[in-house]
Amino acid sequence: METFILHIFGRCQRWSGYHALDDFFYQQSAVVDKRLNMAAIKKAKHDTLIGTFLTQGIMILFVVVFAATIGRTGSHAPLSSVGDLASALGPFIGSDTAKILIGVSIMGGALVAALVVALAGTWGITEVLGWKHSLNEKFDRKSAGFYTIYILAHVIGAVLVLANVEMVQMAVFVQVLNALMLPVVLGLLLMLEAKALPKKYRMHGWYKYTVTSLCLVVMAFGVYMVGPTVGLW
Repeated sequence: METFILHIFGRCQRWSGYHALDDFFYQQSAVVDKRLNMAAIKKAKHDTLIGTFLTQGIMILFVVVFAATIGRTGSHAPLSSVGDLASALGPFIGSDTAKILIGVSIMGGALVAALVVALAGTWGITEVLGWKHSLNEKFDRKSAGFYTIYILAHVIGAVLVLANVEMVQMAVFVQVLNALMLPVVLGLLLMLEAKALPKKYRMHGWYKYTVTSLCLVVMAFGVYMVGPTVGLW
């Protein structure tokens, strides 16, 4: 059951458009690319809060639905494709309803991923290489590298889908990698917040302790969930 939940968890994160590490790097790059100033910090926080609850709410909904239906029976066909997921859910909510639900979820996750994952990776690579890396730049010789990598990210993704690669297993693998790297990334973010940010914008009081505690819990769960996947426990 634990492995089943992790399996569905990996898929639901893709459906909801939630990618922990990608979101971290996407957000900091997006803030720069949007040219936000100090006056926009409050609105940016509200956007982040709404997006977090929306994506996590969708993910939790799917985990609960699959656990209460397919997971509860204890017996189901191998879930190796998106079609298998819809077919397995069909007997509980109806075949057409299951196909529509899974289809819309995949489409929503794909649209978000087209922005978050592709842009986060493109911004990161081009920043390291010292190339121009902004959507505000017109397509010319100086920005060609940025747009080329961004386009290639979508082309490679499309090829993998059309090649009928084991997308479910790939999604689970990506989430395992996420879990392994999440403690490092969160730890570095907490250190940067405490050392690099101006004191005016650092966390204070109960908010600081609450956020730090939640980060530690997430980091612990991220490491723990690796075990069932690789067979450590």
